[in-house]
Amino acid sequence: MTTAALPILPAAVAGARTARPRWERPALVGLLIATAALLLWDLGSSGYANSFYSAAVQAGSASWKAFFFGSSDAGNSITVDKPPAALWPMMLSVRLFGLGSWQILVPQALMGVATTGVLYAAVRRQFGPGAALLSGAAFALTPVAALMFRFNNPDALLTLLLTVTVYCLLRALEGAHTRWLVWAGVAVGFAFLTKTLQAFVILPPLAVLYAVCAPTGLRRRLGQLLLAGGAMVVAGGWWVAVVELWPASSRPYIGGSQNNSFLELTLGYNGLGRINGNETGSVGGGGAGGPGGGGGGGRWGESGIDRLFSGNIGGQISWLLPAALVLLVAGLVITWRARRTTDSVDGMARAAFLAWGGSLLITAVVFSYMQGIFHEYYTVALAPFVAALIGMGVAVLWEERGSAVAAVTLSGTLALTAVWSYVLLGRATGYLPWLRWAVLVGGLLAAVALPFAGRAGRRMLRATAGLGVVAALAGPFAYCMSTVSTGHTGSIVTAGPAVAGSRGGPGGMLGGPGGFGEMRQGGRDGGQQPGGALPQGAVPPGQGGQGQGGQAQGGQAQGGMPGADGRGAERPGGFPGGMTGGGPGGGGAGGGLLNGARVSSEAKAALTAGADSYTWAAAAIGSQNAASYQLASGVPVMPVGGFNGSDPSPTLEQFKEYVRDGRIHWFIGQGSTTAAGAEADGGRRGGGGPAGPGGGTSTEIENWVKATFKESTVGGATFYDLTTPTS
Repeated sequence: MTTAALPILPAAVAGARTARPRWERPALVGLLIATAALLLWDLGSSGYANSFYSAAVQAGSASWKAFFFGSSDAGNSITVDKPPAALWPMMLSVRLFGLGSWQILVPQALMGVATTGVLYAAVRRQFGPGAALLSGAAFALTPVAALMFRFNNPDALLTLLLTVTVYCLLRALEGAHTRWLVWAGVAVGFAFLTKTLQAFVILPPLAVLYAVCAPTGLRRRLGQLLLAGGAMVVAGGWWVAVVELWPASSRPYIGGSQNNSFLELTLGYNGLGRINGNETGSVGGGGAGGPGGGGGGGRWGESGIDRLFSGNIGGQISWLLPAALVLLVAGLVITWRARRTTDSVDGMARAAFLAWGGSLLITAVVFSYMQGIFHEYYTVALAPFVAALIGMGVAVLWEERGSAVAAVTLSGTLALTAVWSYVLLGRATGYLPWLRWAVLVGGLLAAVALPFAGRAGRRMLRATAGLGVVAALAGPFAYCMSTVSTGHTGSIVTAGPAVAGSRGGPGGMLGGPGGFGEMRQGGRDGGQQPGGALPQGAVPPGQGGQGQGGQAQGGQAQGGMPGADGRGAERPGGFPGGMTGGGPGGGGAGGGLLNGARVSSEAKAALTAGADSYTWAAAAIGSQNAASYQLASGVPVMPVGGFNGSDPSPTLEQFKEYVRDGRIHWFIGQGSTTAAGAEADGGRRGGGGPAGPGGGTSTEIENWVKATFKESTVGGATFYDLTTPTS
């Protein structure tokens, strides 16, 4: 491969600015504006999105202590089950502009625009503006990215920081720059404070790449890596050190842990447990075995090399994944004869393929074979890696198209993409049937014509290439439009239209053995509580919206936040086959595990009356239930047992002490249940989680409340006044 084979100048590798064509700046601005428009379109339709995190955002906007720890409530009883970095931008936004859907979700959308910009900058330095634009467009039109950068889960910030990490590493490789390598370590550290050990997945290939290829001596390379590692530890460890050294009696309980330890949470539930399935306190009971478990992924879908291509997961991320893998191999073959170090154009090009490709492969392998909790939306972490390889690989093969091998490889990759898009579009029954045929025919025509189009002139060559790009991106574009045209609420959400055969959730999310009953209504995200009974005030699955017949309807989001037209009314989805997440009015009521409950005006009035006299206006089992009431009322509501209702927080004695001290006004019950139903869900209502170590405390608390305080019905929900015992 010669220097002229790449659309860059040798000076670019040394860090000098290359001449920019006239069209580049307008094209970049257009890309960023289009990305922002896609992510901001009708953003408020998702209401509070995942109320688990929105409640923590509300708490952090009211209490700086809750802000620092990431508490679920301003009373600081328990934290969310992640470190708080992803919550901080949303908390600041709500502090500045008040509580609302846009205030919570706009920071997430801006992270998507920033990720597109960073990806563009990274690809452009070695492969030129054309490749960078293609990478940016491919990323922005990845369906799972269009979903998660409009949602309030930590994955949005994680994806941005992983992209920044690769960008900084490549900048460091250009001239063995210590400063850029240290910034890469800082980015990983903050990624750890976003989603713990997932931040470290891409470290092995990146560290090896720098150790082998940086253009400096071995001793200096190793020293630089140690400095970067130190920066990573400082950036990610300062918060952990404060939490672990802070007296446990004066800080919130660490949600998701069984021993009130962030280190235990990191290494167990959020760490190795995700790999081997032994997640004590998690949904389904922890451990790879047990009901619905077994080998190959069990409750969370079958694991294996085809996981990312199968069922509903394929439509989230895999549109361009086969092409990215082919282009990775092609790029490495073309640049294989380059010098080991990165002080040449070819060396930097190869390093870029190794950095993005290594990050893609190791993350894909982990996702494919992890036995613990796995959701389809996790795959957003792959989106920048796939997109970068698409732009880089196409650029290299395009420059080498005079070679028959390169031309055939480029055409074959386009044909493969068209066929795979045809397959993915066909998985959603009745979804735009004309589009799958248009993509197939257009893509195959462009693939066949591409090797010969140059002989008919530059105009024909460009037209053929344009047809190929449109055919490759038409499928994910349609999925993106289905995604942004409807709201998404609840804990488990997916992009695009309803697809049968999802393998990403418990029991396949279709009521498989050991599952949670039928959690999808026509492919929508939502959940019915284990045991079959629904809590009072909840909406039966399927009554809030449909994902069938090529049309979606959204109802009201959790906590009374309008998830549709601002009045809680239903409305049609704006694009055929649209879907939303679950949640009240959104395809099912999770009863506290996956979604919260509707909150009536009567319940809101009861919570807010005299709330200033209490630390917590109420307590409810499970974070989603508590979040619904907290978001509707704006006052602290204690989530007993944390997200799954399985955390030993608070203990029965602690709860009794809070009641004696007059710190809690109400206890919100889950309604009556039969003995069989109680046994079926582990003796627990609302949280629905397993009875791990200390996990039975939520049941003990509820039983004590029922036996000690009078039950009353407030707006369809069961309330117990903890200031007035029955005797």
